[in-house]
Amino acid sequence: MANANVRVRFCPSPTGNPHVGLVRTALFNWAFARHNQGTMVFRIEDTDAARDSEESYNQLLDSLRWLGLDWDEGPEVGGPHEPYRQSQRMDIYVGIADKLLDTGHAYLCYCTTEELDERREAARAAGKPSGYDGHCRDLSAEQKAAYEAEGRKAIVRFRMPDEPITFTDLVRGELTFTPENVPDYGIVRTNGAPLYTLVNPVDDALMGITHVLRGEDLLSSTPRQIALYKALIELGIAKEIPAFGHLPYVMGEGNKKLSKRDPQASLNLYRERGFLPEGLLNYLSLLGWSFSADQDIFTIPEMIEKFDIADVNANPARFDLKKAEAINADHIRRLDVKAFTEACKPWLETPHANWAPEDFDQAKWETIAPHAQTRLTVLSDITANVDFLFLPQPVEDEASWQKAMKEGSDALLRTARAKLEAADWSDPESLKNAVLAAGEEHGLKLGKAQAPVRVAVTGRTVGLPLFESLEILGQEKTLARIDAALAKLAA
Repeated sequence: MANANVRVRFCPSPTGNPHVGLVRTALFNWAFARHNQGTMVFRIEDTDAARDSEESYNQLLDSLRWLGLDWDEGPEVGGPHEPYRQSQRMDIYVGIADKLLDTGHAYLCYCTTEELDERREAARAAGKPSGYDGHCRDLSAEQKAAYEAEGRKAIVRFRMPDEPITFTDLVRGELTFTPENVPDYGIVRTNGAPLYTLVNPVDDALMGITHVLRGEDLLSSTPRQIALYKALIELGIAKEIPAFGHLPYVMGEGNKKLSKRDPQASLNLYRERGFLPEGLLNYLSLLGWSFSADQDIFTIPEMIEKFDIADVNANPARFDLKKAEAINADHIRRLDVKAFTEACKPWLETPHANWAPEDFDQAKWETIAPHAQTRLTVLSDITANVDFLFLPQPVEDEASWQKAMKEGSDALLRTARAKLEAADWSDPESLKNAVLAAGEEHGLKLGKAQAPVRVAVTGRTVGLPLFESLEILGQEKTLARIDAALAKLAA
């Protein structure tokens, strides 16, 4: 049953190119919000000035728009909790950090990096947990003054409770973290800059987020956030602790977690290759979730109708490029022909096209489009499939030539040319029968007979249905290309 009170958030950092794992997280949040007629909040975590960039920020917005993942509150949309960029909310975080200090939920920690490293090493050597040991938890005013007299700068550290923290993960069930495994942690740097560990839960609290659906890599920080939430509730800043659901890892080659550096991780790669947004989202939704036991292909509205976070599997999901391509191919076939011809447009123009713009023939393209639609895996494949129609001469592919032009190909081409010249060029079946008859005269079946013709006319051994292609290219150009191939063979 839908729950219109659901409020989820997608809060990426604007660093580098968008990553398919990030998109999967956005998709699951978006589908959960839409399924429940709830609210999708888009928030930008841009507090790391050294890594964040405006270019990446604009890429993020552009990518979400291309995918059709819209948001109800956030940049360029607005909403009751503006601003939605963390870099513009610093005063809020500083004020809350001060309240946490004043109420004893946080404290000043003067330990240096060297001291922390030394104590961690000693703890490891003794077989003890190596997290923060609480050294500055209960400093007296005199001890603080002495540290400050030395010129030490303090971070603000949150005081974790001394009892276990248990919560029910929406994907993994009940989880318990013991105090020794979740030590006190920093929330404000020595320069006064708030850390992710503070700003993320504070924004979730102030924006009324009800469900936090995020990657498994953030699971270890959840008990910290729950403890901080309890403090924020005491201070009247938060109303409730959100429900947490940790999505499974997306694995790449060799069963390693797919990282930003993996070539197949970049969203831009799929966009540039001509994946349809619907095809890519369909595939990404299967990384940890399934529509049904016997159905992998579905529309995004169908996904929204069925999506439930409780159905997400906790096991790692492996990214399979071949399956992604197969699903995308299916979505290409589902387009009506007009939508398909329009979707291919960028790949029929400069810089993708290798023909002069004035040589492009819209009527020929529209005629061949239905034949192309049944063959493509990604839209970028269209360029090589139809270039023979718009180039003055077919592409010279030596490997294809060597493969198709066997001994006797010249004799076969001469026979095929004569029969094609006499054929009915308004009927592809007549063209097929002409090549079939030429093959029979030379003791060849159609598959072997048509290979030299295909390479002579299109330049390649594989492509769109040959006889429909010849009809669209026309008799004059087809025969001229066979003549050129015969001349090359004679030379």
